[in-house]
Amino acid sequence: MISKKFFEALDDIVKEKGIPREVVLEAFEQGIISAYRKNFGKDTADVRVDIKEKTNKIVVYGLKKVVEEVTQPANEISLEEAKAINKNYEIGDTVEIEVTPKNFGRIAIQSAKQRVQQAVIEAEREIIYERFKDRELELVNGTMNRRDEKNIYINLDRVDGILPIKELLPNEEFSPGSRIRVLISKIEKTTKGPIIFLSRINPILIKRLFELEVPEVYEGIVEIK
Repeated sequence: MISKKFFEALDDIVKEKGIPREVVLEAFEQGIISAYRKNFGKDTADVRVDIKEKTNKIVVYGLKKVVEEVTQPANEISLEEAKAINKNYEIGDTVEIEVTPKNFGRIAIQSAKQRVQQAVIEAEREIIYERFKDRELELVNGTMNRRDEKNIYINLDRVDGILPIKELLPNEEFSPGSRIRVLISKIEKTTKGPIIFLSRINPILIKRLFELEVPEVYEGIVEIK
């Protein structure tokens, strides 16, 4: 049995992070399968998990192929044994045998949490990348979070963009909480998530500012060179 609160927590993640529910559930299933194989699955090579949310249960099924002669007991079952389960089974069919261990819910949840957390991180990164991948050379507003020796970090609605100090205008100074208008100069997709580079000195920024203030520039009637 799984606590109903666990599924409520999954729903909270989906709402808060904006991640598709099926992504979270798939990660949970993979975590459960991994936990089963690690702790109980020595005699079952392939398994399927059925998460029954209405009854708060996890059911694990071992999958075995019906064969004439069993040579790999972990993933094969004889025709005689299969027909004892259901007389309609034939050679080549796949038999599902419930193999859910006792008190498996607690073990499964503990083992699946890490998989779910990783899936949430990866999904968030992908969502951020999709949001910004087509926005290079776009003018955006942000709020300064912090700075170090090389960069200023600008909050762009739940994600930080990087504004290198060298991309500031001469003598410009900002303090945490300051609103800053910046140009998205480049977006890089990395294994640790997308990196959004910003600029205050790119010439396109001036063009974008004119487009905001002068309709003829925005419409292309007047061209800036």
